[in-house]
Order: sequence, then C-alpha cells, then structure tokens
Amino acid sequence: MRKIINHMPFSSPPYMNDVLPYPSPGNNWLHSGRWRWVEYRFRRVCRCYGYREIRTPILELTDLFVRSVGEGTDIVSKEMFNLVDRGGRRLSLKPEGTAPVVRAIIEHELLAAHPLLKLYYIGQTFRNERGQKGRYRQHQQLGVEAFGSADPALDAEVIELAVRFFREIGITDQQLQINSVGCPNCRPAYREGLKKWVKPFLSEMCGDCKTRYEVNPLRMLDCKVPHDVEILSGAPKLLDWLCEDCREHFNSLRRHLEAMSVPYQIAPQLVRGFDYYTKTAFEITSGVLGSQNALGGGGRYDGLVEDCGGPATPGIGFGLGMERCLIAMESLGIEIEPEDEAPTVFLVALGESARSAAVRLLTEIRSAGIAADMDYVGKGLKAQMRLADKLKAPLVLLIGENELKGGVVSFRNMQTSQQEMIPQGEVIRRIQSWAKN
Repeated sequence: MRKIINHMPFSSPPYMNDVLPYPSPGNNWLHSGRWRWVEYRFRRVCRCYGYREIRTPILELTDLFVRSVGEGTDIVSKEMFNLVDRGGRRLSLKPEGTAPVVRAIIEHELLAAHPLLKLYYIGQTFRNERGQKGRYRQHQQLGVEAFGSADPALDAEVIELAVRFFREIGITDQQLQINSVGCPNCRPAYREGLKKWVKPFLSEMCGDCKTRYEVNPLRMLDCKVPHDVEILSGAPKLLDWLCEDCREHFNSLRRHLEAMSVPYQIAPQLVRGFDYYTKTAFEITSGVLGSQNALGGGGRYDGLVEDCGGPATPGIGFGLGMERCLIAMESLGIEIEPEDEAPTVFLVALGESARSAAVRLLTEIRSAGIAADMDYVGKGLKAQMRLADKLKAPLVLLIGENELKGGVVSFRNMQTSQQEMIPQGEVIRRIQSWAKN
C-alpha cells in the first residue's frame, strides 16, 4: 500500500519566526533556551540599575503612534499593522515600545507616586516592512525608559546600561554613536537651513527623500540610498545649530560617558526614526551584523509625556532587538549554556502494576519541586532507557514487578552508570541529596 504524505498547507507569516524548544541546524539562535538566557541577563542588568518591569498590550490605539512617533515617519506612514475593532476603534500592533509605556504611566498615574520612574520591558513589536535577516516583521524588543529627570547623567546611565548588557552577553564588538538632535527652540532653524541646502540637489534624490523634504526634513539624514547618503554627507551639521542649553547638555553627556570609561563616536547625522526625540540620540552597532548593523538605540524625549496628555515630564530610553543580539552572538561564536529543560528524573515502568506505582511516585516527586517525566506511549525497557538518554535525564528510576514486591526502586545515575536499590520512601531524599552534590 502506497504511503500517503500530507503536505502541510500552512507556514509562519513572512519574516515572523517560531522560537523552538530544541536547537535547529542553521538557525541555532531560534532556540528558546538561548532567548531565556539573554532575557535573564537583561533583567539582571536592569535590576542592578534600579529599573522595574512593565508590560503593555500588543495592541494600542493607532492615534497613540500617530501622535507620538509622528505621522511623517516611515513607521506610521508605511510600516504599521492596523485594524479596526467591532467598536470602530482604529488599533495597531505596537511598532515600538516607548509610546505604550508612556500611555501606561499616564493612565495609571505612576508619576505622581514615583517622580523618578525607571522601567524596563521585554515584548513583541511589529513592523510591516521589507524583511531580511536581522530585520523581521515581528521582533522582540528589550527596552528601558526613565522619566522625571533632564539630567544628562541619566542619559549616560541609560547608555551605559545598554553597553554593559551587550558586554554581559559577550558582544564586545560594539560601537556607540551619539548625537544631539536639538530641541523645539533650535531645531526649526536647522530644519530650514537643511532644506535650503538640499533644495538644489532635490531632483536627484529618491522619492522618499522628496517626501521627507516637505513633511520631515530631518528624516532625510536617515536615508540609506547610497547616492543620497553621498549628497547629504556635505549637509550642515545639526550640532553647529544647537542652542546653548542643548550644547551644554550634549557636552555634559560626553563628560559623563568619559568618566564612565564608555567609548563613543560623534555621529552628526544620527537622527533615529522617531519624531519625539530631543537632545540626546544614540545608536549601538556591531560590524558582525552586515548592512543591518544596529543592535539598538534610543534617545531623550522630553516632550513626549506631555504630547500624550500627561504632565510635562522629561524622559529617555532605548530599545534593543533580541534577534539581532542573538545573531551577533552566533556570528561572533559566543558559546553559551542555555537553561537546561531536561527532567532531573525519568521513571521507567515495566508492567501495568508498576505503571500505576510510577504514576503515583511521579506525582510525589513533582510535588517536591523536582522535574520528572515518564513514557506515555507504552515503550519497552530498552526504548524507555533510550528516551531517558535522549531527554538527558541524569537520574532514572526503574520500577518492575520485583521492585514492587520488595517496596524498592532501582536508582540509576546515568552520568556514572551506577545503579542501586533504594526504598520507595527514600526516593525524594536521595534525589535531593544527589542534587546538592
């Protein structure tokens, strides 16, 4: 009889990845153990700096992003996943993490109780953009946000936190770029100066830059088209147009970073992709990522809370891409030991009576907080032992008719191949004793 093969008609959406419980050849970074390893270290670094976790919904009102990120940005105009709910509300899968955090702290009045509020988050974000390796339509973002202080020392702390996190996970091949994008007092004059300088070249530039020229001229500086990049390399530098307050803030930031021994490069054309940034903007890159070389970045947003309906509150934060962290680690050959999800104990049962006893013992072991498992498909002795070995269980408990009669179990250490009989009542104590050693 010819075997019929059913072809799977479904796959994950383009540039959205499954993160699997086992390493996958060629995509070892899509292993959930590695993700938890990185998440743990991010949480640990954030805790060292006094940041607390916040979680926001995947969906937010579309107008939140239009108002905060900016209608003229690529994110809002081209890249959001939008829908309308049954109540007629326009919703979007969140394309970034800062605006939802701002909405949450205003809604729940967190600033009233915590004038200096330091938060971090780990969550999924979505961009309906052209995908490629390291640039995914669904990606996990690690971020921090700090509210309530305009002190450049806080900017330096946020930047150092990001730099230290990358060092914690082994990415020492990193470059920090910083810039100041000015404020509402000095940026308008620069915007007009940039437009005046660009105008003679505008007919040669890409369609996006022509649109940005009218809607948001600073976004031209973020163009990736080589011809436009070459043109704009000679454009006026925003740093030369800063007001006294912005200039002093930037110089203070530089002094703090130098005091922290955090190396940096000044990138005069760094503007990032959000309209809400003021003063500090920064990005951390790595050469191992190729053309998509940004590990993450952020900046100061002193007017964002007020723009979203809250009290005037300065703020600064960053967002880092989990996937790019993991891809960079893999490219650098960084070896890690992901959290082991193997059971500590595997129970092998021979015969129906032994099986009932094994089920009861399994429950007792798990109730003691010990990870344990057994066969549920009726395998024989050798197949059950192979399964225990495949699951990498360090201990095996074998129960057969003879063990039942004697009130004992066979206790086997898979690492040393030593095996002995122990009373059933001693099982949990022996497992705990083994774990301590």
